[in-house]
Amino acid sequence: MSEHVLKLGIPKGSLQKATFELFRKAGFDISGYERSYFPRIDDPQIQLILLRAQEMSRYVQEGVLDAGFTGHDWIIENDSDVQEICELRYSKATSNPARWVLAVPNESTVQTPEDLAGGIVATELVNATRRYFEAKQVPVKVEFSWGATEVKARLVDGIVELTETGSSLKANSLRIIDTILESTTRFIANRQAWQDEFKRHKIENIAILLNAAIDARNLVGLKLNANKQNLQAVLNILPAEKSPTISPLADSEYAAVEIIVEERVERELIPQLKRAGASGIFTYPLNKVIH
Repeated sequence: MSEHVLKLGIPKGSLQKATFELFRKAGFDISGYERSYFPRIDDPQIQLILLRAQEMSRYVQEGVLDAGFTGHDWIIENDSDVQEICELRYSKATSNPARWVLAVPNESTVQTPEDLAGGIVATELVNATRRYFEAKQVPVKVEFSWGATEVKARLVDGIVELTETGSSLKANSLRIIDTILESTTRFIANRQAWQDEFKRHKIENIAILLNAAIDARNLVGLKLNANKQNLQAVLNILPAEKSPTISPLADSEYAAVEIIVEERVERELIPQLKRAGASGIFTYPLNKVIH
């Protein structure tokens, strides 16, 4: 192993699969995570460690890890003093922020957070929830939940639970009365490690590659040939805010056009381009897009 090594924490649990997939698209090969808390990566200057997202920011702050990935929610919950490198818009289900929401059973008479005064609220996000109610000056008892928090909604007065789509809450006949906190994944570093030239350079490289993989997620490359008589008509169809690459072909009467477009736009463009005289149209997936 190299003399210089970056100790990098990967969140174990719900974000694990999405994180490894993001690294794969960024160009890294990771293996062995099914059997070990120390997966292998094809970069001798990086050592991976699997840890729960809930405790990641504490270990990064204390220098046990040089850097790691965790939710904004757990940085707030742990009140961690870390260097935030960047926000990474990915999660286990969507690219939307996850939300910690205050929820009660559908049959509950509670309509507002103030209605919970004197009651009990169960959650895994204890500190942030306490601060939320303190800011509203609503006296409640906040209890730590060891999991299956939706079940406890009918044992206590309310719960604070993490949701992306709200489907689990609906399935358990719960309704949301407020949002405590919105959270996305953050790439964080130990402040001392951030001052180390080697580690900072390595961290910045990883951030660039991961962001490039995220930016490429909903994009495709589109390439076509067009007779020069039809070229302007073809260009008029392409998104106005994009600047296509136009290259001459061996046949001087034709040009090749290449552009990056959103995947959802591709299906609308292709029939229009075909009718405008384009030929040899094909699209291809992108692993990374660097702006």
